Amino acid sequence: MTDATENLPADATEPFLRTTRASYDAIAKDYAAQFPAGDWHPLDRTVITAFAELVTRHGTAPVADLGSGPGHVTALLDELGIGAFGVDLSPAMVALARESYPRLRFHIGSMTSLDLPDATLGGILALYSTIHVPDDRLPAAFAEFHRTLQPGGHALLAFQTTDSPGRLHLPERFGHEIDLDYYWRTPEQMTAFLTEAGLELVATIRREPAGEENRARAFVLARKG
Repeated sequence: MTDATENLPADATEPFLRTTRASYDAIAKDYAAQFPAGDWHPLDRTVITAFAELVTRHGTAPVADLGSGPGHVTALLDELGIGAFGVDLSPAMVALARESYPRLRFHIGSMTSLDLPDATLGGILALYSTIHVPDDRLPAAFAEFHRTLQPGGHALLAFQTTDSPGRLHLPERFGHEIDLDYYWRTPEQMTAFLTEAGLELVATIRREPAGEENRARAFVLARKG
């Protein structure tokens, strides 16, 4: 099992990080069961595959999967031939990922304070993880993206999107008491945050809800010049 004190991020005392970590620790097993490996929307998988090809064209530097959860996306990148590792705020999620994918590397960390050297990543994925970061902390996260990416490296974000940005607070999920905030943003908002951090927009994609989804999905791909 993962020790809950192992490699906690330097900014672990921030209130939103404490509540997000505790919430995902509480729901980790149920979340992993609800979203099993291989349960991909075809367009989502295509976007991730295109991202992997861009990273491969640039070189062999590793990709950080930020907010890696049960590890399914990290494992997909590995299947696509990308040297990837996962970073997640929740020790319980990291433990599940290590159990499911013992050959891959996962560690506890925060995207707002990455324990990684400058300019060492070929790519960064943040799929449905920036949704828990408040607006006033997104600049810190994207500054870390810029710092850790190599020149020419790419960052891919995925998030639920809406025409009416806002915040949702959930006190319960999967029958567990939690304290979790969700922030809904437009692709234009996220692009503005990324460009302010010095990254260049490459593409944006929006797809409408499918199946039981109740919000559209957006992808924003950016590059460090």
